[in-house]
Parts: sequence; structure tokens; C-alpha cells
Amino acid sequence: MSAHAEAVERPNKAGPVLSRDFHVAHHFDSADTQFDAGRMGVWLFLVTEILLFGGMFCAFAVFRTWFFDSFVEAHHHLDKVMGGVNTVVLICSSLTMALAVRSAQKSDQKNTTRLLLITLLCAGIFLVIKYFEYQHKFHDGLLPGKYFTAEGFTTAHAGIFFAVYFMMTGIHGIHVVLGMALITWILIRNQRGEFSSRYYAPVEGVGLYWHLVDLIWIYLFPLLYLVG
Repeated sequence: MSAHAEAVERPNKAGPVLSRDFHVAHHFDSADTQFDAGRMGVWLFLVTEILLFGGMFCAFAVFRTWFFDSFVEAHHHLDKVMGGVNTVVLICSSLTMALAVRSAQKSDQKNTTRLLLITLLCAGIFLVIKYFEYQHKFHDGLLPGKYFTAEGFTTAHAGIFFAVYFMMTGIHGIHVVLGMALITWILIRNQRGEFSSRYYAPVEGVGLYWHLVDLIWIYLFPLLYLVG
């Protein structure tokens, strides 16, 4: 008998927290089938996210080819230190998220809670740093389109770089906020004792989403901040 099936058929057996609210939906023949279908659904969703950001990466590549000199000049107005710190912060959050999934698989509710809180803290630090970055851009008149009022550029298309910058980092920032909401959701459920070695699918799914958010930033950082 599988671990997931056992969680359904023997929910009151003594031992660690047993995910008391878990049940098999009527259209699945077993808990394992439901678990695998849920995991496949998460991966399919992540593929659509990759397509979304893939389109933006392609747009970046096209504009960078057309206006290379402008992109090189404009990227010097980005703060590489802040970008680098944010990269380290997100890598650390990816580690704590992976450890949280492992703790959930081991029915370690207390450690899972602690690791999820650390992940949330790292995400918050990322957003705070990004806020100060954006504030600096606003002050310097580096907003895209008609709001681009910065002077002193020797090339004519620096505004296009910042249009791409705000589009890509802005959408990524929205994903960070959504990730924080999802982590908070599984944190609350973990506090209720809903996850254990017999049922941890939501924790794993949110973990996969968060790893994708981190991975996208790992590509964004060199493309935007080290474009030259």
C-alpha cells in the first residue's frame, strides 16, 4: 500500500501529524493517482510561465541587437550591488524552500514552519531592495515612454532599455508577491497540521513555483545588469 493511500484509509493511526483533511477526489481511483495528476498540473502551469518569460527574453534579445549601444550605456544606471544582493537573497530563499519541502516530507511541522518563515523573509527583503531600486529610477526620470526625462545619454534609445527593464522586473516582482501569498497559504495549513510524510503535495507544488521565480531572476540579473 502506498504512503498516500495509507493516509486516506488510516487517517487516525497513531504517529506524526496525518493530514487529517486529505481525501481522494471521486474522479481519482487512488491517492497516488491524484498526487501524480496534481504534480503534472503544476509542471504544466510552470511551462506556461516559461512561455510567458520566454517571450520577454526574446523581445530583450531583439531590442538588444537593434540598440546594442543604447542598452550598454543604459545598463550602467542599474545598481549591480543591489541586483547582486537580490540574487543571493533569492538563492537562499530557494534553499530554505527546498528544505521546507523536505521537512514536510519528514512530518517535521515545526521545522517546516521555521523554514517557510525564512523563505518569506528573504522574499520580503528582495521586494524592499527592489523598491529602493525603483525609487531611484523614478527620481532620475528613467521611467519608460513619455515619462523618460533623464538627460545626459549619448545614445538615442536608452528609454527602450528601461521599458524592457520595468516590464521584465515588474512582472517578476508580481510573481514574487504571488509566491509570498502561496507560501503564506501553505504556512497556515502547516500550522493546522495538514501536512506530513503522507501528504505534502501543496508544499511541493508551491516549492516548484518558487524555484521557477528564483531561476527567472538568475537569468534576469546578468541580462539586465551585466548586458555589456
